[in-house]
Amino acid sequence: MKSHDPWECDYLVIGSGIAGLVFALHAAEHGRVTIVTKAAPEESNTAYAQGGIASVLHPDDSVEKHVGDTLEAGAGLCKRSIVEIACAEGPDLVRELMKRYGVEFDHRGTAGHEEELDLGLEGGHSERRVAHVGDATGRTVASKLVDAVTANDRITLLDHHMAVDLLTMAKHGGNDTVFGAFVLDRRSHEIRALLARATVLASGGFAKVYLYTSNPDVATGDGVAIAYRAGAAVADMEFMQFHPTCLYHPDAKSFLISEALRGEGGTLRLQSSGKQFMAAYHSRAELAPRDVVARAIDAELKRSGDDCVLLDMTHLDPEFLVERFPTIHRRCLSYGIDMRQRAIPVVPAAHYSCGGVVVDDVGHSSIRNLYAIGEVACTGLHGANRLASNSLLEGLVFATRAAESVRDAESYRPAKTPRWEAGAAIKGDEAVVVAHNWDEIRRLMWNYVGIVRSDKRLQRAHRRIDVIREEIREYYWKFLITSDLLELRSIALVADLIIAGALKRRESRGLHYNIDYPDMDPDQARSNPIRGAGPHI
Repeated sequence: MKSHDPWECDYLVIGSGIAGLVFALHAAEHGRVTIVTKAAPEESNTAYAQGGIASVLHPDDSVEKHVGDTLEAGAGLCKRSIVEIACAEGPDLVRELMKRYGVEFDHRGTAGHEEELDLGLEGGHSERRVAHVGDATGRTVASKLVDAVTANDRITLLDHHMAVDLLTMAKHGGNDTVFGAFVLDRRSHEIRALLARATVLASGGFAKVYLYTSNPDVATGDGVAIAYRAGAAVADMEFMQFHPTCLYHPDAKSFLISEALRGEGGTLRLQSSGKQFMAAYHSRAELAPRDVVARAIDAELKRSGDDCVLLDMTHLDPEFLVERFPTIHRRCLSYGIDMRQRAIPVVPAAHYSCGGVVVDDVGHSSIRNLYAIGEVACTGLHGANRLASNSLLEGLVFATRAAESVRDAESYRPAKTPRWEAGAAIKGDEAVVVAHNWDEIRRLMWNYVGIVRSDKRLQRAHRRIDVIREEIREYYWKFLITSDLLELRSIALVADLIIAGALKRRESRGLHYNIDYPDMDPDQARSNPIRGAGPHI
């Protein structure tokens, strides 16, 4: 039985992916935790991670090799110290998933013997180091962690709740310190203050800001938005990773085709001619880093006029394909595509955000008692381009480090608990305004701030997003808050931050490619933090 009031706790966690859940389980050893998640607890980017967790788990591999691969993929923008921490501390934490939480990664031989793990190879990796559970690793890990959280008496999970804004002492005549958040119950529409000694953003990324994405509907950048409005610094927002291969089918909504298929020998071919093309773009061909593969596909589609490219697995053993990729096999079959006999039509889609809330090596932001972990954070691990399967690794490592760091957080709060004031706001009667702006933002981001950019497109996007944000501001203060309005507010601000970062970076590096500055500039091998602009946004 849960033993504490969830609305007053030691640690508030916003989000229920791998980072939030791991943090909660470790932090519960020394405090009371409340997790706020805006849908079901299993609905997160973690659950959609097919490939696995990259970590050094084989004697032929080494931390130094993993560090080197990560730095190479990051195109000169990774923080080496952060990369070294993640690669060195990851293996023991992956083992903890197996031993403490019962995650059974695939084995080639005797289950339970680490040397027999069936480690996958993915783009940008020089060794097989991706631990996986078939092609549904994230969903399995999330399920095990949710079970552990649910069983823990010191953790309360509030599902279908959404953070509106952070509570800061600066709004009460104090210093720049966070002491919780206003939280919306999506079912009752009530907004309450949730007070905490430390607040941890683990809300995931923001790929839903783009029209085509591999992400679930919850990935609207809420964590970045509320942190920025509270004054926290953000950085590297221009580096949005487009996954090269999402299923191209009119009825398939955002279904990812894992990079692991290419790791096992899949080849990319032109739709019109069947010709392979990746060798012309990179020495590793299909196993090049994701930014290279995505741009190559984009270039070939524009050159040929084809709708998609083809991922061909038909030359591989049919039984192996079904055993190794059961989820993808079943899903493709549901659309009439048997990957044993027919190539899979694929296109790039927005997938992973390398930027976010600027944090240190324990997840602490530029504001006291505000932490960010997982995809919402900008640690410096990914630099300008994420190495495949380093995302779950990052969540594991920095959630664990943050859980130890918050132990010493001092409690700050005003004498009187803040109450949400709706003022003269009325119930909205023009939902079409929200829907239209939502659609327009995602289309303009796809068309003007996508895989390939130009100054002209970025400036056009900047002008239009300013107009849209002003419309949203007027609507926000006039009408009662809904979760749809909050998400629209988030993606509009996130879009603005992505555009601002892209305009400031006058070079091409990693995931940011600008045809007006096609070369990498060594003098710009740095992040460009943007300081939060306050609550008036």
